[in-house]
Amino acid sequence: MDHKNIVATIYLKDGKPVKGRNNPESAGDLTILANLYNDSGIDKILIIDLSTDDEEHEKNIHTIREINRLVEIPICGGGNINRLEDIKKLLYAGCKQVMLNGSKPVSYSLAQEGSARFGKDHINVSIQNVDFVFKHRENMQTYFHEMLLMNPEMVEAVENITDLPFVVQYDKYEHAKISAILKQDCVRGVAGAFINDPQADIMKIKTAFAKDGLRMDHFEPAVKWDMLKKNSDGMVPVIVQDYRTDEVLMLAYMTKEAYDATINSGKMTYYSRSRKALWVKGETSGHIQYVKSLTADCDFDTILAKVSQVGVACHTGKPSCFFNEIVKKDYVEKNPLKVFEEVYGIIADRKEHPKEGSYTNYLFEKGIDKILKKVGEEATEIVIAAKNPDPEEIKYEISDFLYHAMVLMVEKGVTWEDITQELAQR
Repeated sequence: MDHKNIVATIYLKDGKPVKGRNNPESAGDLTILANLYNDSGIDKILIIDLSTDDEEHEKNIHTIREINRLVEIPICGGGNINRLEDIKKLLYAGCKQVMLNGSKPVSYSLAQEGSARFGKDHINVSIQNVDFVFKHRENMQTYFHEMLLMNPEMVEAVENITDLPFVVQYDKYEHAKISAILKQDCVRGVAGAFINDPQADIMKIKTAFAKDGLRMDHFEPAVKWDMLKKNSDGMVPVIVQDYRTDEVLMLAYMTKEAYDATINSGKMTYYSRSRKALWVKGETSGHIQYVKSLTADCDFDTILAKVSQVGVACHTGKPSCFFNEIVKKDYVEKNPLKVFEEVYGIIADRKEHPKEGSYTNYLFEKGIDKILKKVGEEATEIVIAAKNPDPEEIKYEISDFLYHAMVLMVEKGVTWEDITQELAQR
């Protein structure tokens, strides 16, 4: 059985998040909100485009693309979908799925076109009443991957019509009712206002559902506290790394209570030896560390934590606690991603701060046509070099091509993170 999904919803108006379909009040900073959902235990984000014209629609599509750059969890885009091109734009913006509106007459034909073009796994539909399901009951599983039931009162009726799985929207957190609904085979998850609340403790909600026997995507430790070797104070040291960059952020200690709290909350919790008390990292500063993974070392006496760090890790305001250099030997960086990012950064800096005599600035000054011409030329050089048995030539030509490709990336606002995300999705 697949785990049950907790689905958050972001409503977009004029490119910015608002609190609801009928509530234009700002929902806060988009970057903070997206990162919070990404790290706090949300399984999927539904983004609803509330635009009323093409100009606003394009602005919201751009925002959806930016959100997809920020998060790793799946995004489903919906709202203002009136043609196949709208489906295409959302998928190309990084959405895993699109949400058609079952109340719109055009949605069924769009589902037929969309599933034929992109596959039904990318097509979902929101249901306001059972009429849509009943009318198209014979083909629901042919053209749709999943439904969103906007009213939980429809669950029983929909289950009697189709086996297509669905997510149910609940605006209030009523644990017993939602847990009972989630236990039904066709129910894939739950959405609603209580999940969208930035103050919601999603991992706590998941743990409560798991205690009811539901399969949730939450932390269940393979290593129990009793299996770890403690130091003389009965604690285990924890080395903390940024999960994206692998930068070492800090060293802290855990007791059993801190270990259990970390597992249950998904937030790094330590034992303060100076205060002799538990402390949730960032509880007062806001610089929370969301758990991505915990790994014990070969002797089971140290934990390596990979985290999503909000803000900075060090109380001094530095990103990492490790900044007091003792000795250093110069070396050539050979980590491919770091090299690519460093070269990309130099190219981006040249565009922002032109340097006289710079070939990079020459390309930017000549414009996109010149850049494209050089990319094409370098690609051809790779083909020619590949015919040569000497590998040195092809290494040189590929390096030239990648440099010019990065100039193109900077010109078009595409980052290495965008590229790696796209490759990871394939």
